[in-house]
Amino acid sequence: MYEVPDQGGKLAVVTGSNSGTGKEAASRLAAAGAHVVLAVRTPEKGERAREEILAKHPGARLEVRRVDLADLASVREFADGLIADGVPLDLLVNNAGVMHPPTRISTKDGFELQFGSNFLGPFALTVRLLPLLLAAQEPRVATMTSGMARFGKIHFDDLNWERRYNRYGAYAQSKLADLMLTLRLADLATERGWNLLSTGADPGYTRTNLQTAGAGLGRDKPSKVDPFTIATKVTPSQGVEQGTEPLLFAATSPDAVQGGYYGPGGRFGLVGPTTRLRPTRRAMDGAARERLWAEAERLTGVSLAAAVR
Repeated sequence: MYEVPDQGGKLAVVTGSNSGTGKEAASRLAAAGAHVVLAVRTPEKGERAREEILAKHPGARLEVRRVDLADLASVREFADGLIADGVPLDLLVNNAGVMHPPTRISTKDGFELQFGSNFLGPFALTVRLLPLLLAAQEPRVATMTSGMARFGKIHFDDLNWERRYNRYGAYAQSKLADLMLTLRLADLATERGWNLLSTGADPGYTRTNLQTAGAGLGRDKPSKVDPFTIATKVTPSQGVEQGTEPLLFAATSPDAVQGGYYGPGGRFGLVGPTTRLRPTRRAMDGAARERLWAEAERLTGVSLAAAVR
């Protein structure tokens, strides 16, 4: 098991940390000495996760704060709260996400749910928190993407899937966008001389509630004939402890590099020990990354120029 280096004195924010890979990452970061903010949509679930982590690590420093990545006002409120505290942010872990809602659902701001929650919300959060990150000595932003990014395409003519919604295509686009966010932020850090490391992670096929929670959105219960659900029953999978390791490596390892993308190195890239992955060809298109960043600024109203003066 990957051993998280000493995180004493560091402040970390982990989104979606009430369950799954987010909770596991928060637990292991706290066990290594970090002060961890559990950034969750539902504070009651965050408090339960906090108590469970404290039961394992009684000395852990944990606090729960609300953020809904599908609501840009909530993202702003969360970021403003941290900025008001004035404490440099050493680590932002963009982990939260939603997967495969069967019907097109809009965020509070009118975006397609997967594009909004998985990409635009984390984008806005990252940019708003840049002042705190850049105030830290060795800040990092680790963003969870997915192997599904290799099947994604950025539909610049219909980013929010308003014409013909496809849940799998929309998810793949959002995860490709996350990978492109990782690489564009790495580009900016290099260009501007920031001492900021931007990394990405793929959990492979890790058994969490992500696969089932999204399938039930907009329905009383998931479809029994959902092809993805059927396929996952025979797909190699791993537990959350192993599945969180690429994210923890990206977030904490001294061997992680600028723009590094990490995931399972075992069977079909779905399970196994962490290795460095090659980003998909579409993510390597620098012009497309710049264009996507500009579109994200336009859609969210959150700009780099305003955040970092």
